[in-house]
Amino acid sequence: MRIGELAARSGLTAHTLRYYERIGLLPYADRNRSSHRDYDASILTWIAFLDRLKTTGMPIREMVRYAALRNDGPATQAERREMLERHRARVCAHVAELQDCLLVLDTKIAGYAGTAERMQAHDTGPSGRRQPAGTRTPGAR
Repeated sequence: MRIGELAARSGLTAHTLRYYERIGLLPYADRNRSSHRDYDASILTWIAFLDRLKTTGMPIREMVRYAALRNDGPATQAERREMLERHRARVCAHVAELQDCLLVLDTKIAGYAGTAERMQAHDTGPSGRRQPAGTRTPGAR
């Protein structure tokens, strides 16, 4: 498939695909008779994996290192596994941190659920109606 089709199917721009190829994240594509890149459909699986690594925060330099090890073949499987295990540990720590943040947000949101009732009770006088500023009796708080 040509680069335009790969871009459409992968969700990446042609510019990004060329960049990935230049830095070693994608293997160089074969060329057709017109010298256009001709990608095999199997590259979509690799691109999807790279997208997962990127989404989980793996720096490009580590992705490039992983791609280089992958290109070196089966002898690098142990090193690739170690890289992914280290990255997984970082992702797990980040997820735990995000869970803590989510708990704080949920607590804050729950606090706002009763805000209108608290403000109404604080700003109204004995009649239940809000009194204009300056007309409240001293010590009425």
